[in-house]
Amino acid sequence: MEIIELEDNQWEMESITVDPRVLSLAAEVAESPEQNVPVILLKLKEILNSVPLGSSELKKIKQDIYCYDLIQYCLLVLRKDVTKIQGGWMTISQLAQILSQCCVGLEPTEDAEEFYNKLLPSAVESVLVLGRLLQKYYISAVEDEEKGEFLWHFQSVIDSLCWLLGGHIQLTQYVLQSDHYLHLLLTDDVETGSAVMTVLQNILQVKSGDLLTIKEKALHSILDELIFKLSSSTSLIIGSIAIKLLLLVAKSQPEILVLLRSRYTGLKSMLNKQWSGKEIDQELKQLRSLLSSEVYQEEDQKFYQAAYKIQAAWKGFQTRKRIKRLPYAVTILQRNFRNKREKQLLKLKKQKEEEGLRLQLQLQRQRAMRISREHQLNLLEIVNPGQVGKHIQEMEEKSALIIQKHWRGYRERKDFHQQKQSLKEYKAAVILQRAALKFLRKCQKKKKMSYSWQGLPELTDARRMELKQHVDNYIERHSGSEMSDVASRELHTQAQERLGRYFLGRALEERAQQRREALQAQISTNIEQLMSAPHLREITGQEPELFISRSRPVATRAKQAHLATLIEGQAPWWKKLGNEVADEEVTPKEALNIDLGTLFIGGSKSP
Repeated sequence: MEIIELEDNQWEMESITVDPRVLSLAAEVAESPEQNVPVILLKLKEILNSVPLGSSELKKIKQDIYCYDLIQYCLLVLRKDVTKIQGGWMTISQLAQILSQCCVGLEPTEDAEEFYNKLLPSAVESVLVLGRLLQKYYISAVEDEEKGEFLWHFQSVIDSLCWLLGGHIQLTQYVLQSDHYLHLLLTDDVETGSAVMTVLQNILQVKSGDLLTIKEKALHSILDELIFKLSSSTSLIIGSIAIKLLLLVAKSQPEILVLLRSRYTGLKSMLNKQWSGKEIDQELKQLRSLLSSEVYQEEDQKFYQAAYKIQAAWKGFQTRKRIKRLPYAVTILQRNFRNKREKQLLKLKKQKEEEGLRLQLQLQRQRAMRISREHQLNLLEIVNPGQVGKHIQEMEEKSALIIQKHWRGYRERKDFHQQKQSLKEYKAAVILQRAALKFLRKCQKKKKMSYSWQGLPELTDARRMELKQHVDNYIERHSGSEMSDVASRELHTQAQERLGRYFLGRALEERAQQRREALQAQISTNIEQLMSAPHLREITGQEPELFISRSRPVATRAKQAHLATLIEGQAPWWKKLGNEVADEEVTPKEALNIDLGTLFIGGSKSP
């Protein structure tokens, strides 16, 4: 029993520590239909952006998201057909960003091997496949607006890949050996090609040694494509990135420099012929000098390699640090800009309202003054000249009364607002006193009940001896059999086992009772829904969706019954004679079972 209670308490503590937004989102994903899951998963972006980057709360939220398999749901959605997803490429690109944001900074305490060896490579592969699809659609698009949309989504997916690689550097080797990345690199398009080459440049700046650890075929394919771009492309952007990549590889890895000299013998002459005299002369001169030099001293080589490694590590650290701070800085700038703009708009609005109110008050005063003067002139024309003084005195008295009335009202309202806090304190004191008095009365009542035994009369010696004699006589008449210690321990053990079985059975019975009550409530709800359903002639396009079952067997059985009813209604009259006789032979109990089976639309029927 103690073990069961400890496990229940542990489960309750774990459920308390889970972020309620993640818990409700996981429940909504589990209960929603398949076509609504991608849109629901977009709410993860709002949850992740609600906490600052690098905080412990963000790590806890990512841990909860991983524990409830929401990252796996994102991976499954990314592998689906885009045409069947609500929102199309916009939803897919946002889910790719959410996936990379959830994986970076996540350190799972459970199933860590599965996360690093299976989930992360699968996420990288899904992002690369999305990039290939977007590159294909961008190249085949005709309209400029459509091309711009696909390019934006492609850049978003590539940024998600860079973010994922920046957080998990061990994935760079997997990316360099991937066929999907090689297909992304094999393109003549300037925009997408430069973005893919930028990914390679970021990888080499952080960890250039991965080129020597990958397969030889993959290394040769990457170098072949870079050399091909230098020889065939006329774009300055492509040429600049390709030369920087070759220079970075040649400086950091002498083995690759030897490979460049031996495998691409005409590279130096091609660079001089096609790229000399342009804006990349500095990098071009460095690459040509590396290709032309034949011998390197061993000590200088080690020195340069150590310096390049230190620079690469430092640049990688600075880049990751800058990338981590960039979203937070952008968020702060956007928030400050919006706050400043809202304050300015509120200030302008307030000024306009004050100006309008001032003009309105001025017009009201002028109108009231004009009406008052017209009224006085009219009265002066009507009133007898001898009674003008009396009339003016009456008007002054009325005006004084009105002024005094407004002044007293203003003063009383001011006093009331000043006394409002004291009234609140007085009411609070009354409530506290009432609660304290009630508590004291309860304590006094308990005290009286505890000392009620003191009022009993004291026993005399004769009465005490008489009661003792009665007890001894009862013990002599009902002498019990003695029990050994072993037997008493066995009896105690049996009693504990029976008590444990009783409590365990009671817990199982309570869960079964809760399930029965839930099923009964579901059946009652379904029956009420069917009873309140409108007529077929009054039904609209959205109301039939309310009666669709979430259970596929029930929905299939309902569809079969509906088709059978339609076929039976379209059949000739002579074929319905046998069915009418069969219907008359059904017993009431079977009819009741059939009705209950057809009315159950909430899920699988319990046994």
